[in-house]
Amino acid sequence: MIELLLPADVSSAATRADTVPDGALFPEEEALIAKSVAKRRNDFATARACARRAMAGLGLPPVAVLHGHRGKPLWPEGIVGTLTHCVGYRAAALARATDVLSLGIDAEPHAPLPTGVKELVTLPAERERIGPPAPEGTGEIHWDRILFSAKESVFKTWYPVTGVELDFVQADLTFHRTDSSGSGDGTQGPTAAEGTFAARLLLTDAALPTTLHGRWRVEDGIVATAVLVRPDWRESEGM
Repeated sequence: MIELLLPADVSSAATRADTVPDGALFPEEEALIAKSVAKRRNDFATARACARRAMAGLGLPPVAVLHGHRGKPLWPEGIVGTLTHCVGYRAAALARATDVLSLGIDAEPHAPLPTGVKELVTLPAERERIGPPAPEGTGEIHWDRILFSAKESVFKTWYPVTGVELDFVQADLTFHRTDSSGSGDGTQGPTAAEGTFAARLLLTDAALPTTLHGRWRVEDGIVATAVLVRPDWRESEGM
């Protein structure tokens, strides 16, 4: 699903599997999770298996993907990329730095946010725009979860370029739906919902636009979001 949100010069790979065969990790990757619980090991390993498939899509040999501060993936020289994992979906997206300045993807289960989380990760204006949460089982879109996922994609795009951690309430998001169905949430069968979003950054940095643009999609019980910034974004904005 994530490939539907990204342009052709981004190589992506995804899996619904929760585990990968033994031996899928490089020794230096194994060392990072040697003492981790099973869930953490599975998330780590499946995301990196996706990363190596995405590397192959760019004609690159498979290499270990270690991490830096706050778990930031460390990519080969000249490559930018992003990982995501949730129950039932893992994905990676990579591009050449000559084509893409930064990108972020995120996947979440399509369900309401846990009680109390919405108030912590949203601004009052955002809560007003998305309205009250849709009851589960009604076939409606859970906008609070899409908003959460979109902010994760924004932050994954922001941090590698700026080195500054962005708080959830430092981006103000608006959403648009572009699919023609107008109904159904895509949690069952082939039907899907999708659209775009704009994230107005309340903490600005000259290295990135003040507004980031992304896409979202709901399908088969998963929310996926993606944000991408080109190296020539100043020229496209007339700067």
